[in-house]
Amino acid sequence: MRTIDLIRLTSGAIAAQRLRSFLTGLGIAVGIAAVVLLTAIGEGVQRFVISEFTQFGTHLLAVTPGKTQTMGFSGAIISTVRPLTLDDAQAIERLPQVRAVVPLVQGNAAVEWRQRTRRTYVFGTGPDVPDVWQIRPALGRFLPRDEPRHARAFAVLGSKLRKELFGTTSPLGQRVRIGGETYRVVGTMQSKGQMLGFDLDDSVYIPVGRALAMFNREGVMEIDVLYRADAIADEVATRVRRLLRQRHGLEDFTIITQDQMLEVLGSVLDILTLAVAALGGISLAVGGIGILTIMTISVNERIGEVGLLRALGASHAQVMTLFLGEALVLGTLGGLAGLTLGIGGAFLISHLVAGLPVHINLEYTLLALGMAVTIGLLAGVAPAARAARLDPIEALRTE
Repeated sequence: MRTIDLIRLTSGAIAAQRLRSFLTGLGIAVGIAAVVLLTAIGEGVQRFVISEFTQFGTHLLAVTPGKTQTMGFSGAIISTVRPLTLDDAQAIERLPQVRAVVPLVQGNAAVEWRQRTRRTYVFGTGPDVPDVWQIRPALGRFLPRDEPRHARAFAVLGSKLRKELFGTTSPLGQRVRIGGETYRVVGTMQSKGQMLGFDLDDSVYIPVGRALAMFNREGVMEIDVLYRADAIADEVATRVRRLLRQRHGLEDFTIITQDQMLEVLGSVLDILTLAVAALGGISLAVGGIGILTIMTISVNERIGEVGLLRALGASHAQVMTLFLGEALVLGTLGGLAGLTLGIGGAFLISHLVAGLPVHINLEYTLLALGMAVTIGLLAGVAPAARAARLDPIEALRTE
């Protein structure tokens, strides 16, 4: 039997049962579409979260008061026996390989200008925020390098707060009231967007020493450390840990490197992606069972045809190839249709739901198509082998 004859017989058998072939391929298509769509959403969420954590740069570590054993916010943010102080931040800044340090105090207060009032985030920080947090002034400048405990009453507005309070009026030199105290605006920041639900644009920056007094705190909530690009994060963390132990007498603080945060997030999100891919795999398994069932029925219906082919000289291998070819074509067509549905659905979701990140992963897409082809072959093996084993005389008698 020539190859062209095998192709004609295979395509003819599929075309003769159009509805059945369509429904069989549909099972595979749904599974492939589910794999592509779910992994696209999972990959998009993973990239989104990682971008959120790296938008402030990639050579950072954070020191928080209180010793914690698990990842998360330190309970000492609310209260601690030994707080992190401005002196701690200045001592860390003097360490080798440390480029800049930002002590942080965060609170919420009303910001007033003339008859307009807006309650917003207040960040008490140091002058190195533009370098450490990778956010630059859009107008004016950032906080000057005053002595933290005696800093002048200057304020820098986030882009959204500036728009809400001043509209098109320039805020530079204007005096605003923050938490009942008067500050002079020296700059406004570029738009930074949201960070895990916090709108960084709807905020105001004031000197950290004044924020400590405003919120009646003894110590800062966090110290963000920017280290040199050629430094190793663990080595910098070890030096910071050794310094603070000497100053505090014990390890009553927590150091978290950005690598640690990304590693934990990456492992969690990888599991999430695999989980959603497994859901699509279940659909693929169902589609494979459908091909197995249809091919078994096809063999039973075509026993006479198999007997005739064998009587005309077709070999066992050719008969088996005929039925395997049908299963392979059904799996491949279903896989291609599934890819089209999955990729189209991902693009549709990205346009309809702007806040839901979607990213097509080429590796998962090719893997899904390979799975469709493999499932088609595996599902056709048993029926094809059964057809090849049929006795030609007995098969003709059934006709």
